[in-house]
Amino acid sequence: MPFDIPFNELFLTLVTFDGAVNWTVGFLTTVSFFAILALALNTQWAAGILNFGVAAFFMTGAYATAIFTLDPPQLLESYVGGWGLPVIFGWLMAAIAGGILALLLSIPMLRLRDDFLAITTIGVAAILRSIANSVDGLVNRARGLNGLPRFLEGIADEITPGEDYRWFALVVALLFVAFVFWLVSRAGASPWGRVLRAVRDNEDTARASGKNTVAFRIQAFVLGGVLMGLAGGLYAHEIKSVAPSGFSNVIGTFFVWTMLIVGGSGNHKGVLLGALAVGFFWFGIPLFQESFPDWLGSRVFQVRQLIIGALIVIFLLWRPEGLLAEQARVSRYVSRRRDPPPTTPPKDPTPTATP
Repeated sequence: MPFDIPFNELFLTLVTFDGAVNWTVGFLTTVSFFAILALALNTQWAAGILNFGVAAFFMTGAYATAIFTLDPPQLLESYVGGWGLPVIFGWLMAAIAGGILALLLSIPMLRLRDDFLAITTIGVAAILRSIANSVDGLVNRARGLNGLPRFLEGIADEITPGEDYRWFALVVALLFVAFVFWLVSRAGASPWGRVLRAVRDNEDTARASGKNTVAFRIQAFVLGGVLMGLAGGLYAHEIKSVAPSGFSNVIGTFFVWTMLIVGGSGNHKGVLLGALAVGFFWFGIPLFQESFPDWLGSRVFQVRQLIIGALIVIFLLWRPEGLLAEQARVSRYVSRRRDPPPTTPPKDPTPTATP
């Protein structure tokens, strides 16, 4: 993780203005990738899909782009691919890989319900991590894939000479967040999105209305998988390294679910707000390690996990709708029929006589 550096160095750099700016830029860039994951998860949840295997699609996208964009393996390295293709092609393959994984899993899994589906998706993530760790000649096992190229790094140096690449990376990350937000918002407001909510709220009624509920759930699952794979590809080229240990259930799945719960499931704006809030807790707590007692400062990682768990419990008990609740949506045509615009009475063309 880009924020896992010695705490005393991190705290000292943040007391200056430049250090605060550097940390903020890195924070927003990293949180952008998790915001894309949360938006993708929100799309799947709109169809009633409890995907607790977000880390599987996140990791698949990261490894896919690494395989296509890395150079051929050198001494002590062993992995497939290594074709040295452009980064943008790697991002495309990351999205495709996430979509293919979702499609392959959707056919047998989406017939399961609620907790069974959640348990199955957790198992898929664990299986993929085990394969990456144990199979020789696939993805370099636990050593991971290192030295991934960054997107247009040389051109970015020419655009902003003397500046760090971090500003260019932030702009690219925010552009992708804006695109994904626009895409899922348009999809959610369309008739397709309204069918997804109908499937989530009452699948039997949606089926009785003539909707192929399984097909709609597959479509939502695949769209979410594509976006999660894309997020993995973006994240991999930012940190320039991919390893199985970086895609645990804590950071790859439950961290993203916390963003969804805190921000407001079903509300894309709320998801972005939740990503910022939860991300600040996760990456910001280490900044205060120096002010913690000695017995607590050495356990700062456990403290932030405890706070994330507390956030989930607090919001589920006292504000289950999240910071921004989901808004009921109907078609624009129905809204106009139900709430017609006010009309002004016509003016009397004849002037009133005055005595």
